[in-house]
Formats: sequence, structure tokens, C-alpha cells
Amino acid sequence: MCPLQTAAARILLGLVFFGIVILKLIAITSVPEGYLQYQAMLGQLGLPGVFAPLLILIQLVFGLSLLLGFKTRISARVLAVLAAFMAIVLSQASLDAFFAYLGIAGGMWLLSIYPQTGYSLDNRNK
Repeated sequence: MCPLQTAAARILLGLVFFGIVILKLIAITSVPEGYLQYQAMLGQLGLPGVFAPLLILIQLVFGLSLLLGFKTRISARVLAVLAAFMAIVLSQASLDAFFAYLGIAGGMWLLSIYPQTGYSLDNRNK
């Protein structure tokens, strides 16, 4: 496989989560009641408020890890579970989001099976 193509695939999948969480953090911090609004939005999807910091933390840490190619296998697995979970949660609101997150989960599972991508921290000594 071409190292540039595998790196691009890993980075694009990582950006789905890291990019989303950065946009969420910008939205949360731009309004005084931003965090409460985010919790309320999650509540409309049937999730308790405790999910707000968990979702932010998981997307931030594992999304960045995937972008850098550090611990790619575990990062991809965690984000695959999160994507499948989000597909189930968002299926109530939007079928488009449901299928999009299922596709992302599939890409993450594939990346967890074949974590050797180009230009990653995992492969810096190889």
C-alpha cells in the first residue's frame, strides 16, 4: 500500500472526530451558557448530562491520537465503538447521520485491523 494514501485515510478519519470536537469546544466557549446548551442538546437525544464531558474527552484524545498515528489500533477501536453508539443515538434524529456514522464505524474497524499507515508515530522506528 502507498504510505501517503494510508496516511491520508487515517488523517481524514481522525479529523471526523477531532474536527467535530474542536468545533464543539469553540461553540461551547463562545456562549456563556454553551456547555449547558450542549448538555441540553444531548438530553434531547436521550443522553444524560454526564455524556457531555465523556464525548468531548474521547473525541479529543482519540481523534488527536489517530491524526498523529499514535496507538492507531486502540484509537480506531474506541472511535469505532463511539461511531456505532452515535449511529444508534442519532438514528432517532436523522437517518443520514445514522448511515454516516455506521460508515465511519466500518472505516474505523478496518483501520483497527490494518493500523500500519504511513507517516505515523507508530511507525517512526521502522
